[in-house]
Amino acid sequence: GAVKMGTTVATNALLERKGDRTLLLITKGFRDALRIGYQARPHIFAKKIVKPEMLFERVAEIDERVRADGTQERKLDLEGARAALETAQRDGIRAVAIVFMHAYRYPEHERAVAALARQMGFPQVSVSHEVSPLIKLVGRGDTTVVDAYLSPILSRYVAQVAAELNAGSDNDAEAGSIRLMFMMSSGGLTAAELFQGKDAILSGPAGGVVGMAETGRQAGFGRLIGFDMGGTSTDVSHYDGEYERAFETEVAGVRMRAPMMLIHTVAAGGGSILHFDGARFRVGPDSAGANPGPACYRRGGPLAVTDANVMTGKLIPDFFPKIFGPGQDQPLDAAMVRHDFNNLAQKVGDKTAEEIADGFIKIAVENMANAIKKISVQRGYDVTRYALNCFGGAGGQHACMVADSLGMTRVLIHPFSSLLSAYGMGLADIRATREQAIELPYDGKALAAVNKTGARLGKEAKTEVAGQGVPAAKIKVYVRTHIRYAGTDTALVV
Repeated sequence: GAVKMGTTVATNALLERKGDRTLLLITKGFRDALRIGYQARPHIFAKKIVKPEMLFERVAEIDERVRADGTQERKLDLEGARAALETAQRDGIRAVAIVFMHAYRYPEHERAVAALARQMGFPQVSVSHEVSPLIKLVGRGDTTVVDAYLSPILSRYVAQVAAELNAGSDNDAEAGSIRLMFMMSSGGLTAAELFQGKDAILSGPAGGVVGMAETGRQAGFGRLIGFDMGGTSTDVSHYDGEYERAFETEVAGVRMRAPMMLIHTVAAGGGSILHFDGARFRVGPDSAGANPGPACYRRGGPLAVTDANVMTGKLIPDFFPKIFGPGQDQPLDAAMVRHDFNNLAQKVGDKTAEEIADGFIKIAVENMANAIKKISVQRGYDVTRYALNCFGGAGGQHACMVADSLGMTRVLIHPFSSLLSAYGMGLADIRATREQAIELPYDGKALAAVNKTGARLGKEAKTEVAGQGVPAAKIKVYVRTHIRYAGTDTALVV
């Protein structure tokens, strides 16, 4: 049997900056390249600019330089690299990221330093030409640092899960036969031992997109908008026969180049707190979470979207299990919800408690509808031709209102809608991805290079998938080329 799972361990470590202590080795003269980044100023009028915290703890410059044409300008100072590695090792650093100029094309210097680091016993060595063999030092460097920073945490988690699975099985033969597989951000499954930090950022939500697309396809819908509303946030996604992926993304202030499902998230969920500041209503972005949870959970929580649904009669306490209160044996507390909304109505003055609750729901619905417009209407898709595939714990309460707001006429709620992300992991394919930069003007020579490189990368990916027990006859290879007009940096996928 196989256990297929997603995890938010890597995402949480990135958000909370709790990854492993990491040393960055970079070409001499480029110590601050990743800190400077692309000099983008997302908040142009901000008086106090707060830069995102760097993931690496320490940076060491290595005397080496290969030019863009492959000419060696400076020989690699391997002894200097050894000294930097020894110092880091003495100070307890165990993860190393190696990023040299033009190494995506000429990786010999990186290979030599990586071999040295592994020989010295560093358990995690991430090398840019292996992690992200593409042009641009900053994107390649950031992705490599993320990989070095998160992979050790992920490895420990994978080992812990595998040990628990084996401990829970009745005999050694059964323990050995359980295959542990993880969901990658790209929407494919991979064996636990091949799971890397850079591929784990959207491990959980990616399962939802696969589940949404597959269940929609089985129901006869070719065009779908995924609407996954949970307790804290809502994830929306677009599908019209092919998964949409982003190849360069920013998560928690960190740039990353790894294929990820294109998912847009807004802070609107069942636990989103309702605010009234004396002039206007606001929903979220803060959430009551699971503890204390909304007011109706009997734990002294604030009014949240779930409470607004209780107040308007859309959630009926009699239909809920009696698991609330200190003894976990009471129903949802409708009386407390009414009490809190009545208090709010007195502050507002000219509206009933029900009207206020309904107003808050409308605001939440608008927030979610705007998120769907961002991934559909703003990108040229006519959303009225799509079906809304609704899932997640709070999705069903709002699906019809969201569909009405967007002019959509069909809503699909699968029997497994409340656990569709997990179901999607069961339906997902085993996948492997390889990337390589080819810098040539578009002509016959470039096409030959694309065919040759595509065949080589396809063979590598096929070998990886076959190594996970998939028969060769069932493996499909897709070659995608990202081509750019000369002088631009935006690629068209062909």
